[in-house]
Amino acid sequence: MDRYERILTLHRLLKSARYPLPLSRLMEELSCSRATLYRDIAFLRDALGAPIESAGGEQAAFRYEVGEGERFELPGLWLTSDELSALMALNALMERSDPGVLTGTLAPFKARIERLLSEQAGGRDVPVDRIRVVPYGARKLDQHVFRIVAGAVLERCQLGFRYRARTTDAESRRTVSPQRLTHYRDNWYLDAWDHDREGLRSFAIDRMAEARTLDVPARDIDGDELDQALASSYGIFAGVPKAWATVRFSAHAARWVADEHWHSQQRGTWLEDGRYELKLPYSNSRELLMDVLKYGPDAEVIAPLPLREEMKILLQLAQGVYQQPPRP
Repeated sequence: MDRYERILTLHRLLKSARYPLPLSRLMEELSCSRATLYRDIAFLRDALGAPIESAGGEQAAFRYEVGEGERFELPGLWLTSDELSALMALNALMERSDPGVLTGTLAPFKARIERLLSEQAGGRDVPVDRIRVVPYGARKLDQHVFRIVAGAVLERCQLGFRYRARTTDAESRRTVSPQRLTHYRDNWYLDAWDHDREGLRSFAIDRMAEARTLDVPARDIDGDELDQALASSYGIFAGVPKAWATVRFSAHAARWVADEHWHSQQRGTWLEDGRYELKLPYSNSRELLMDVLKYGPDAEVIAPLPLREEMKILLQLAQGVYQQPPRP
């Protein structure tokens, strides 16, 4: 552990301690000698102004002064190498899954993180290219629209925009009170109160145009109400669950499905023959059936009966397509 990380770790130990920490405990936590620890304590107290007080007795002990320690923070940006690496990975995730949306805004921060990491690595270059992000199903996003939407969410202002629904391709003008941004399967959505429809809706931001912030305060909806209306059912579709789906997976597919997160309220059970049974609530069956279909013969919809029949119809239609020669 280098001096930078020792100082940061020492600060965090003293700040979280309710009682004076013995010298031996601090030496063990920092993996350093007594002399090194005393030098770090002196630097933290004299150079950085930390309110350190020592306790006497048979063994020296240290803590922050009561009251003062709660208010004291290290000046500037202090992060461990692990935390800096995690931030670099997060930046790479945003940069490569949504190119351009936040890249320009975060560029100065990214440069500072890279410089701090390089300093801690003895001047070596940071191999950011070792972080690989593979987007899946990401749709093209208008950066200008995204920033207006994000600003309205944070500034708590109403938002107006033109919207073209993907299911019907119908266009409409909407005035909404934005509630929160949702990043789902590599795409961004806006959860909002729709003043024209008088209800909560989720809007795909890539289908918005001519977004503008209105000089009207947004209506705030309680978080529990948002979750009940927009997150209680499977997938991105809103609505209170109308039923629970039961899907059984083969022993082969179970090795993947058992470790996957499908829904916050899902219930999974291993069957005696090695198969895996998954139960989850849904309101709109479309996305659920699409996700089950990707497992092909390794997945079977068991209940409810209408959902099973809907899956049978989808499979029959798909089979009918392949029974005909390819269309030119």
